[in-house]
Amino acid sequence: VTELVLDNCRSSNGEIEGLNDSFKELEFLSMANVQLTSLAKLPTLSKLRKLELSDNIISGGLEVLAERCPNLTYLNLSGNKIKDLGTVEALQNLKNLKSLDLFSCEITNLEDYRDSIFDLLQQITYLDGFDQEDNEAPDSEDEDDEGN
Repeated sequence: VTELVLDNCRSSNGEIEGLNDSFKELEFLSMANVQLTSLAKLPTLSKLRKLELSDNIISGGLEVLAERCPNLTYLNLSGNKIKDLGTVEALQNLKNLKSLDLFSCEITNLEDYRDSIFDLLQQITYLDGFDQEDNEAPDSEDEDDEGN
């Protein structure tokens, strides 16, 4: 299994039953809207490159991502309870991270939010689907090609 979509499943105690270290080949994992409050029980997924965690209740504990998913290039945390730069700082250890989505998180209300994140996470190219010069990320799957 290289792709696993668990959207809208319900987690119990921050854990998805059956999701464990046996998913060694996983490259894409989506757990949108599963009421996750924490990533503490996330298994080690060393080949994981894309992690979709939108619309959960995660407010911190992001340091486990660098330990368990060191090769992440894409991380979507939109619609979570992330409020401050200190929380996001834990993502500095994700050296391959290129795209981070924090859309609809409280942190986006901070003054100079975009500049602060790009300064903090110098490895990322895209924040909320746009680079530092406001160019849209290529081939974002959510957008229908409107023939631009």
